[in-house]
Amino acid sequence: MFKLLKKLTKTELLFVLISVAFVCANVWLELEIPAFMSEITTLLGTPGTSANDIFSFSIHSPGMKMLYYSLLSFIASVVVGFFSARVAASFTSRIRSEIFHNILDYSETEIKKFGIPSLLTRSTNDITQIQILITIGLQVVTKGPIMAIWAMTKIAGKGVVEWMWATAVAVAFLVFVIAILLTLVFPKQRIIQKMTDNLNLITRESLTGIRVVRAYNAEGYQEEKFQKTNDDVTRLNLFVTRILSVMNPVMLSISSGLTLAIYWIGAFLINDIKIPQDPSKIEPALREKLAIFSDMIVFSSYAMLVVIGFMLMLVVFMILPRAIVSAKRINEVLETTSSIKFNKNTQKHSQEKATVEFSNVSFRYSENSEAVLENVSFKAEKGQTVAFIGSTGSGKSTLINLVPRFYDATSGQIKINGSDIKNYSKEDLHNIIGYIPQKAVLFSGSVKSNIQMGTSKQENLSDEAIWTALELAQSKNFVEAKEDGLNAHVAQGGTNFSGGQRQRLAIARALARKPEILIFDDSFSALDYKTDKILREQLKEKTKDTTKLIVAQRISTIIDADLIIVLEEGRVVGRGTHEELLKTNKVYQEIAYSQLSKEELEHEKK
Repeated sequence: MFKLLKKLTKTELLFVLISVAFVCANVWLELEIPAFMSEITTLLGTPGTSANDIFSFSIHSPGMKMLYYSLLSFIASVVVGFFSARVAASFTSRIRSEIFHNILDYSETEIKKFGIPSLLTRSTNDITQIQILITIGLQVVTKGPIMAIWAMTKIAGKGVVEWMWATAVAVAFLVFVIAILLTLVFPKQRIIQKMTDNLNLITRESLTGIRVVRAYNAEGYQEEKFQKTNDDVTRLNLFVTRILSVMNPVMLSISSGLTLAIYWIGAFLINDIKIPQDPSKIEPALREKLAIFSDMIVFSSYAMLVVIGFMLMLVVFMILPRAIVSAKRINEVLETTSSIKFNKNTQKHSQEKATVEFSNVSFRYSENSEAVLENVSFKAEKGQTVAFIGSTGSGKSTLINLVPRFYDATSGQIKINGSDIKNYSKEDLHNIIGYIPQKAVLFSGSVKSNIQMGTSKQENLSDEAIWTALELAQSKNFVEAKEDGLNAHVAQGGTNFSGGQRQRLAIARALARKPEILIFDDSFSALDYKTDKILREQLKEKTKDTTKLIVAQRISTIIDADLIIVLEEGRVVGRGTHEELLKTNKVYQEIAYSQLSKEELEHEKK
């Protein structure tokens, strides 16, 4: 928690100090009010006292002083509320931004380590817990201890030993109950946050795959799974809430009991003062009784403020355990850095353009896991099309994900334009590469905003450039058919477009940037054969100087590639052109003949 709070800016710390100052002023004002009650009590016992002596519009009137101090106390409370809300909103907004930017820098390794549902919970629910703590904490954390301690100092000068003991017993019992409840509650808070992650996971999973759920009539199964997790979270929250709810009646019992004890002791003290028979001594005795009664009123008021101080601290103890857990989870995200380190500036490299070279590259996800790739070597020259094919799990996608450094090779070297990719800055490396993922990803907005993604405001693409990219990606026709054209709405995930349309828009996005190297990770799988063929022909004709790395399952997609690399269990088991591999490579033959006949293969080549 303290590690997270160290991130408060100087302005926020200033606001915190201002809040504390106003809390002290608020407590001082509240503690002065019982003194006026004592003064009023004394006046009531003084012969000749009139109503104007107790309350008038004069500043010296004890009644008016009580009103003034109450009003000033209210103003101080409002100021504290304003500054605490300001600090909480500013601080959590900045932390949320830091988390978001930190997550964007994560490699796939860190994303998988936390899990997307957990990262979502940490970015929302956990930060909300911190915001609640700061908002309430600045008003209560500081006020509770200050009020309790300050009120105790006031009590020390106003009461008798019996009253002091009664207050001490009440406070000791209060602290004991708080300690017991926190011991029961604190361990549960961490479990609640983990369960919230799981609930988020199931909800996200069900909504993302709602079509599959409906297609298989699995609504009942998903509802049952959600209900079980939801019930677990509910039961745990009910347990924590019920335990904490015990505090309210306990507090009321202690405060009522303490008030009763003070008045009961006071009654004995007053009763012990005997009225003498001597008329001259009657008035001093009555004054002594009145003095004890006045002290009893003031003492009970201060004693209640002591209890209120602990009650305020209890409010914090109710939210503090969960906030501490949340702070730890947030710190885990902020302290985790990407395992892939980029240079700030690209180091000098050779004059080669649009080349990609793998030299004995191996990769495994962890030290103890099996190798996904082993000793892969090849070179793609400028303008060449290099394709990768193999059975599922052979390492095709993993191989091309090493080029933009989504992962780093375990051993070996990868060069782009003759220079090790580790010598490039992140921005420069990704400017060279145009990447189209296996699953086409579109973002909510418009067609235009999706195509322009990754360009700065100063480098925004012109409409002409966007239409050119769309035409090359075979997307122009269906975008033109939309009423708003380039400004046509794109739903989250591009769900208002078909799978093939999403893939073509994703390809257009990469082409619009005019990269030196294009990476297609099975990016033609949703296209029909005709569109696939036309698109490949257009790419071959209009991107002659662009090097293309293609992962594909369909032989027809890579049949014209300059170099085809066949992978099996992470190893290169064949390389060459389509004709060469069809004659000499058994693995390639099995894949080719499982899809097309000899006549169809000959026709595709033509």
